[in-house]
Amino acid sequence: MRPLNGIAILPMFLTAVSAASILFRGGTVVAFNKQTQGLRVIRDGSVLIENDRITGVFDSAPTRVPPRTEIVDIAGKIITPGFIDTHRHGWQTVFKTMASNTSLLEFFGRYSSFVAPFFWNATDIYDSQLAGLYEALNAGVTTSLDHATHTWSKDAAEAGLQACIDSGARVFWGFTFANITGLITVEQLYPVFRDMAAKAGLRSSPTTLGIAYDGWGPNPNVGEINKIMALAKELNVSVITTHSLQGPWGFSNSPEDIHALNYLNISIPIVFSHASFLTPTGADLLRSTNQYISITPESEMHYGQTHPVSYSIQDQASLGIDTHITFSTDILTQARIWLQQARYERYLDLLEQDKLPGSNPMSVEQAFLLATRNGALALRRDDLGGIFVGAKADLIIWDGTSPAMLGWVDPVAAVILHASVGDIEAVLVDGKWTKRGGKLVARGYPEARVRFLRTARRLQAVWRSMPLPEAPAEFNGNPVVNPERVDVVRGPGDGYGSIYI
Repeated sequence: MRPLNGIAILPMFLTAVSAASILFRGGTVVAFNKQTQGLRVIRDGSVLIENDRITGVFDSAPTRVPPRTEIVDIAGKIITPGFIDTHRHGWQTVFKTMASNTSLLEFFGRYSSFVAPFFWNATDIYDSQLAGLYEALNAGVTTSLDHATHTWSKDAAEAGLQACIDSGARVFWGFTFANITGLITVEQLYPVFRDMAAKAGLRSSPTTLGIAYDGWGPNPNVGEINKIMALAKELNVSVITTHSLQGPWGFSNSPEDIHALNYLNISIPIVFSHASFLTPTGADLLRSTNQYISITPESEMHYGQTHPVSYSIQDQASLGIDTHITFSTDILTQARIWLQQARYERYLDLLEQDKLPGSNPMSVEQAFLLATRNGALALRRDDLGGIFVGAKADLIIWDGTSPAMLGWVDPVAAVILHASVGDIEAVLVDGKWTKRGGKLVARGYPEARVRFLRTARRLQAVWRSMPLPEAPAEFNGNPVVNPERVDVVRGPGDGYGSIYI
């Protein structure tokens, strides 16, 4: 592998070698029923993997297995599909804890791809992206849709893509077409994108090439869009993704914008991240064209994007993380937050009418499906997001005897409401172990950790010296004001405190 910015990165063959076939025997299997599109819980069940696929799901130990099959006893444990994250910016990992109180406008002016390129090199991208993917794998996120805003040069793009390949994770890597003043234009990115499509090792890995683009509206460059979509068709990209906010934020990139350009009802899946102010017309368009949104609960709360209508479009929704530098990196947390937030909102609808709820408006099973199968549907990958014959072998083994899970009866409730990522004993992607015995088993991970820490300390020092950007008086025609601060400290002042960096 050629050096990145003068620093050689060796191919590390990071994922551990697995037996050609593995039988998980004697555990509780949270399987997927394709007929009902719901879950099927199998007690004392078994799951057979051959190479990268699930070839058997049994309600007892099978009598015949392939020769030299590795037998793994999972009695007392729970086996589920891996989680699917449909919105992520993995390269930003080095900023973790630096932006705990950041607003979205501060994020744009301080941590985004409109600032970072002038301080980062390609090696930084590789180290940060790789560490972020390891963090996700450790948390049971086996598939992620990465809105890769780091594609501001050929070296930077190649570094991020190589990190995805080396991680062993299943990554839908969305190459970002964006103009960055003083650095790169979309026109200059077309040949870079072609180079990424031809990258060695891409086709033999779980990583696939997608496109990320935020120029659909309200004032689109139609010629630019047509060129990008021609490339998408020619190179058979796996997905297209876009940030969609609308409302006071004014970003648009709505289903209506893309439909007006005749690109919504196509064979390529399009994932709308956030879609916080989705209109009824937009919702109808999503359903009629089978396109999905990615709800990022913690992000939308943290940054003030909010999600006032997303509860009504969950049949065309999946879950994402967004900027994991400011909050949790795991889909389990997002599923739990979203479940309780959706319940809260539906309860509030009744309470504001002086009525009392007589039932619970959203089930634990629905939260589980959002975190798994719905992500697969958003990506139009029928072989992901569930345990069934023919599915990709992307799996999580949960320690059912941990203090948090001890005594469980309902495995779905045990995972969604009681487990933590610390209860994840093992993770497999494509039938290969990426975590086992509670530890990441990727080859080269200790070295990658050392490299990441060195990169993080250098870049964090640069950002510490930067003053916070001043908030603009207005943004997209709307006034920018400070919300009222809450105070947990009695007395004068607001008790806001500081960030400790």
